[in-house]
Amino acid sequence: MSRPIRILIAKPGLDGHDRGAKVIAQAFRNAGMEVIYTGLRQTPEQIVQAAIQEDVDVIALSCLSGAHSYLFPKIMDLLRAEEIDDIMVLGGGVIPEDDIPFLKESGIVEVFGPGTPTKTMVDFIQKNVRH
Repeated sequence: MSRPIRILIAKPGLDGHDRGAKVIAQAFRNAGMEVIYTGLRQTPEQIVQAAIQEDVDVIALSCLSGAHSYLFPKIMDLLRAEEIDDIMVLGGGVIPEDDIPFLKESGIVEVFGPGTPTKTMVDFIQKNVRH
């Protein structure tokens, strides 16, 4: 029997709103995943180190501050610098549609916007995670 999917939910940057991240964390737990939540105002370096230490399969980034175009690619760069290519990285929050192609080019696998059903996110992870 394989172990549960391990997911790190992270709030990078100065964004101080985490209600949505907590709702998503609970949905992932209800789906049988192990969830680690970093809390607010994490640096990209802290997020990557937490992901390594916790041996996660997924990093789910939530950003409502508008800094996603800097923070998300920075996290991807740090993962590449550590030669980590087996963690799926997802984005979420208030992210303009026009920014999504850039984020995906940087390595973000999928971006989920406001109103996305939690089941859609759970199903995506369960279908696409490698563990």
